Amino acid sequence: MPARAGIGLKPTHYGELLDKRPSLAFLEVHTENYMGAGGPPHRYLEALADIYPLSFHGVGASLGGADPLDPAHLARWRELVDRYEPALISEHVAWSGHAGHALHDLLPVPYTTEALQLLCEHIDTMQSALDRQILIENPSRYLDFLQSEMTETEFLVEAARRTGCRLLLDINNVYVSACNQDEDAHDYLNEIPGELVAEIHLAGHAIRTTDSGHELRIDDHGSRVCADVWRLYGETIERI
Repeated sequence: MPARAGIGLKPTHYGELLDKRPSLAFLEVHTENYMGAGGPPHRYLEALADIYPLSFHGVGASLGGADPLDPAHLARWRELVDRYEPALISEHVAWSGHAGHALHDLLPVPYTTEALQLLCEHIDTMQSALDRQILIENPSRYLDFLQSEMTETEFLVEAARRTGCRLLLDINNVYVSACNQDEDAHDYLNEIPGELVAEIHLAGHAIRTTDSGHELRIDDHGSRVCADVWRLYGETIERI
């Protein structure tokens, strides 16, 4: 994968990408949008895959959950990987289901030894099912657990070292979490070994005021990348 910028693929992009073929390093694809066997989404994606490398990004594996990974979901993942041979594969460090029920959100994980062991087992399961290395993405945090025994960076780096996966570093998520938790985003980024970073996310976020008057930043990808995130990105690129 070339060290250049790509975009997150949306259906509104199909026509312009095929007609104008802008110079992009890759297209990032949300896998759950393409888990049906056919139809227009696959027709467009097949055409685009002939032009651009693909990075597959999942939101539903529930790597951070207590339940075993869903074999049917992994089988659909494998079908897509075999069909399109993406350059990169990534998933969130979060949980999104419990006891067979999908919760349709990316929920936070406590940074404990037990949670780390579960995450590593699930990463191993997914990498084995796909026969590929995956990347894990740092979450945006709106709360911390009293039970946590380590920092987020310690948790992610140890997971990568135990399983051989790498990191999808979402700098907007780092910034959102740092603002919400009164932490230092620079310290966070300096604790991530550059050799573990295989992809970087940039996005916008919203700012809301809670009923108690506190400012809350929400990772909604609904606005332009803010200046502070761009600065953090520049510093990160220089370092790694």
